[in-house]
Amino acid sequence: MLRQPDIDPVIFSLGPLQVHWYGLMYLIGFSAVWWLGNRRARLHADWDEQRVSDLVFYGALGAVIGGRLGYILFYNLGHYLVQPLDVFRIWEGGMSFHGGLLGVLVAMALCARRWQKPFFAVTDFLAPLVPIGLAAGRVGNFINGELWGRVTDVSWAVIFRDPRAGGLPRHPSQLYEAALEGVLLFIILWFFSRKERPRMAVSGLFLTAYGSFRFLIEFFRMPDIQLGYLAFDWLTMGQVLSLPLVIVGLVLLQFAYQRQKKNIRAGD
Repeated sequence: MLRQPDIDPVIFSLGPLQVHWYGLMYLIGFSAVWWLGNRRARLHADWDEQRVSDLVFYGALGAVIGGRLGYILFYNLGHYLVQPLDVFRIWEGGMSFHGGLLGVLVAMALCARRWQKPFFAVTDFLAPLVPIGLAAGRVGNFINGELWGRVTDVSWAVIFRDPRAGGLPRHPSQLYEAALEGVLLFIILWFFSRKERPRMAVSGLFLTAYGSFRFLIEFFRMPDIQLGYLAFDWLTMGQVLSLPLVIVGLVLLQFAYQRQKKNIRAGD
């Protein structure tokens, strides 16, 4: 049994300005996406450093704005209707991946239109870069002591500082997510995308794998207190929002490879 490291969420303060670990992890995540994007651009003649920088900038805006709005709408609308100024307290956590994904998709659609590129050509380029950013965000969740897991007796269980965790040993579900949705998903997508794939295949694999990993991890993660289980004493909002990702991802994969086969036959 372990205890959550006693890390102050605030790294340092300069007068009224406070630098939080949570924000730093987001900065690290976006920086890693930018660096990996430039490496990936070397393998694609139609991508360059300027486009990668624009992609990361607009993607970051979409992720933060969409992530915050998604959390408000999907998870805690009642609180923010009563306390609307809390919308801006992002350093305390409260971001939704699914909302962030929608925000990024809007940003990618705008980039695709500006560059006159097919939408899925842009998302296929970005998809392998995203998991590292997700991993950094989940480490930020762990430092913040939020989104902890269910009570367990496994040897690596963690007792979290948050009094709402009840001082009980719990699954460090944030680290599970960092490992699966972050590191493992990155490895899968990075190597899958090193070979030329039909358009939409990389995006489809991202949605399918992320949705599957997230659905699985939700069995170890406590549901948001204000929502609880939605049904069957196990179904969570995270699972409800992840199922469509799996379905859409599988459809994209099937369509991508069916179209490739048709093109090959047409070429014959």
